[in-house]
Amino acid sequence: MQLTPEHEALRDTLNRFIDKEINPHVDEWEREEIFPAHQVFRQLGALGLLGLTKPVENGGSGLDHSYGAVLAEGLARMNCGGIPMAIGVQTDMATPALAHRGSKEQREEFLAPAITGEYVACLGVSEVGSGSDVASIKTTARKDGGDYVINGGKMWTTNGTQADFCCVLANTSDGAAHRNKSLIIVPMKTRGVTVARKLRKMGMHASDTAQLHFDDVRVPQRHRIGEEGMGFIYQMEQFQIERLWGALNTAGMAQRAIDTTIGYTRDRQAFGRSVLDNQWVHYRLAELQTEVACLRAICWQGVAEVTAGQDATRTATMAKLKAGRVIREVADSCLQFWGGMGFMDESPISRIFRDGRLTSIGGGADEVMLQILSKFMGIFPQPA
Repeated sequence: MQLTPEHEALRDTLNRFIDKEINPHVDEWEREEIFPAHQVFRQLGALGLLGLTKPVENGGSGLDHSYGAVLAEGLARMNCGGIPMAIGVQTDMATPALAHRGSKEQREEFLAPAITGEYVACLGVSEVGSGSDVASIKTTARKDGGDYVINGGKMWTTNGTQADFCCVLANTSDGAAHRNKSLIIVPMKTRGVTVARKLRKMGMHASDTAQLHFDDVRVPQRHRIGEEGMGFIYQMEQFQIERLWGALNTAGMAQRAIDTTIGYTRDRQAFGRSVLDNQWVHYRLAELQTEVACLRAICWQGVAEVTAGQDATRTATMAKLKAGRVIREVADSCLQFWGGMGFMDESPISRIFRDGRLTSIGGGADEVMLQILSKFMGIFPQPA
């Protein structure tokens, strides 16, 4: 789709912010395995970057999805994957259902401060033993008077140690697995909410990831988003935005890997000439650039569909699948051209190699994407 001068102005604003406020601190935050989310989010909120597509009445800009896509892709300018992911959770993973299905009171209480960056949000879906298989979650929310009492736990929760509220998917009845779940906003300071541990990961180090426990957590039923029993459907809708965000951001990360590698191999000398001055390196980088261009094309097709109000599930699924494959190929090939430095923890290509691996797992593994696409093709086996 055709981007406008307004889109480019947004990109310029984002680039200046990243270069001044983020990249000078990334190495420190990577070592600490956490970044100051409230500080960074308030800065982003002041620039209007956390509410680009959110309702104007809640402090958002009310823009179409293409502006959120520019943000998703542009965040890859950051010299790590963890901070962009944390921001993506805030804008495109923990809050879409709240923005589209939440009540006026819910949006005022939780969405508005998420847009300003006063609140940090997290999403509670995955559990130990229930990652991509969302229907199998065990966390329950039982009615007691005017409240829900929540018991269970969540795993791999991005922003979980710093969040102010969690959008929790829980079983609110004993019915069919796709019709017994609800999305419920749980303030993280509620009695019974515990950060069991901060998880150590292979990559995405600057982003804090938590395991959460809910022990008789009592929240008012008015914190339920939309209709009871519709949480699985709402989460699937939310997933499509998440997956498209992930594909766009990964495309940007892959492009950064190529650009960084061109710069490094131009300066690196081997056998009397630069590594870049070899036909094989030229050709391989050209192949990788073509893969990234193809990925961006399908990503922006999905953006166009969302912007037009169409169902982008099929395209977003293909984009997510392709993104995971492309970043693995690009990062691995580029790392090879760095030689021994590519294997060093300090090198940017090493960080991209580690961080990018999550794309094929988070938000639904590659195998789940293939299953969804098989269903669209009409070739997935039907139950007997």
